[in-house]
Amino acid sequence: MFILAPFLLVAGIGFLCWLFFTVAVFALPCAMGLMAGFWAYGAGAGVVGGIIVGFVAGAATFVIGQVAFALVPWMWLKLLIVLLYTVPAIIMGYSTTHGIAQMLMPSPAWQLFFSIIGAIAVGVTAFIRFTTVAPPGPSGGNIARV
Repeated sequence: MFILAPFLLVAGIGFLCWLFFTVAVFALPCAMGLMAGFWAYGAGAGVVGGIIVGFVAGAATFVIGQVAFALVPWMWLKLLIVLLYTVPAIIMGYSTTHGIAQMLMPSPAWQLFFSIIGAIAVGVTAFIRFTTVAPPGPSGGNIARV
């Protein structure tokens, strides 16, 4: 077991980094789900009810954003929708990377450098994931036939 401990530690840290990155990319739906879940729990729904309400609220936030992005005809409004979902992801990516950097390096300059790189990486990933998940526009009436 002593030999497996370092490998399990690295695997655990890797899993947590993956989890933080995934949650950071979907920061707004995750935050809305958490807030709704805690509200439902505080209102007396219980643990299971809070989890269900939180999951539904987070999924609804994501779906509403996707539908709004797909149906809005104006590019400036699409940009605002994307910014609404991307800016919280950038903030969460910066905060998460900064927290990890504080544990690993003593220099504040390097902490800031890696935090900014982490924020950029999460922001770009959130932007790409949000804009590519949206369904494409009308196909122009072309129907594929076999």
